[in-house]
Formats: sequence, C-alpha cells, structure tokens
Amino acid sequence: MLPKANALRAILMFKRNHPMLIQRKLALSIGLILSTPALANEEFRQHEAHVHGHVEFNIAQDGQDLLIEITAPGADVVGFEHAPQNDEQQQRLNKVLEQFSHADGIFQLPAPAKCHLEESRIAHTLNGEHHDHDHDHDHDHDHDHDNHEKHDDKHQDKDAQHAHHDHKKDVHDEGEHSGHGEFTVQYQYHCDNMPQLRYLDTQWFNLFPNTQTISANVLTDKAQSALELKTNSTRITF
Repeated sequence: MLPKANALRAILMFKRNHPMLIQRKLALSIGLILSTPALANEEFRQHEAHVHGHVEFNIAQDGQDLLIEITAPGADVVGFEHAPQNDEQQQRLNKVLEQFSHADGIFQLPAPAKCHLEESRIAHTLNGEHHDHDHDHDHDHDHDHDNHEKHDDKHQDKDAQHAHHDHKKDVHDEGEHSGHGEFTVQYQYHCDNMPQLRYLDTQWFNLFPNTQTISANVLTDKAQSALELKTNSTRITF
C-alpha cells in the first residue's frame, strides 16, 4: 500500500471541496491528513463518474514527494470491462499490466528535477474484485523497472455498488460486471530538485487510443489547476 500516496490524494479531495481555502489551509490540511489515514482511505474509495473515452489524472506534490494517479475505464485500457474470457483478452490484460509497470513509458518528467520512482500500485476491478499489484523500486537506478522487490496480489471486497453481488458466481459473467471494471494506477516519486519539475509529458494517448480526453487535476505547494488534455495536447504544466 501507499500511505503517503493516499494522503496526497486526500489533499486533492480537499482541493475539490474547498477551492477558495486551499492556498491558506494547505499546510494545515497536509498535517491533518497525514495523521488521519481513515480520511485518506475513504477518499481513495470515491470515484468520479465512469465515462468511456475519458481518463482522470490526479497529480499532487508535497515537498519533494510527487504522486501521479490514473483512473481509467477498462474499455479505454483493454477494450473490455469484465474478467478476461479467452486467451486473447488475458494476453491483452497481461500486456497492459506490463505497460503500467513501466512508469517512464507513460510519463516523462524533466531530467533536471531528478525524480526517482519509489513505489507504484496497479489495481483493476475487471472481475468484480479488487486486484492490487504493489511494487517497490530500486532507488539506486532511475526508473529501473526490472528490479521489483515484491509483488503483492490482494483480494478485497468491491465498492458498495458491488456488495450485493454473489462472488461465488462465475467471475467471467460479463453481464454481471459490465460497465464497472476500471484501472487505478499510482506512481509515487521523490524529486531531489523539485523546483525543476515544471511540466510532465504523457504518452497515454499513444498507448491507449480509445481515450479521447484526460482531465488532469494538479495540486502543488504553489498552485492548483485543472486541465483537459487531448491527443494534440499532452503536456501538463505546473
């Protein structure tokens, strides 16, 4: 799990709920959030509306720490929103999980910022259950994705909207889970020279052409912004 990442996401929720107070209360809210993991966990369970063709990036910076979170419909990522039903779909899912394990293939951060990927978390709900893939990264090698210290698979209860489902049923029942499966990906970085992190570029549209727009919510120590990215606009400026 990424407790720091959850705390940073909770800061983003604070930003959405209190847009006029964020500048003067940010420092106070950070201290409060870091001491209340329940708040972070509750915020983590909340999702924006599930819209095909639309992906959300949440980006939060706190000191030298940076969190990038992606929430994407399964239809955008693998072309379906249920458990894989054949070898082709399973191979597609495996390929996507491999792509997500290489953060530098999705986001490019300026080299002068000296950002190092510390942890990543990849989760999906294609089969009505929550599957996590957590990775610690070797800090001695920038973006070394071949050296994973651990691979944890966890099975948790789905969100409230699925609580009424009988999980003893065949998880390949497309009708039961259609319209709900999505991916959540978190990348947590430590940047030695944060003032040089003035932008980041994304290759998301090239990797996942089913996506038409990306909403990017950005919160840093100095500013906040909400951007919409399209295929011809893929840079997020801080």
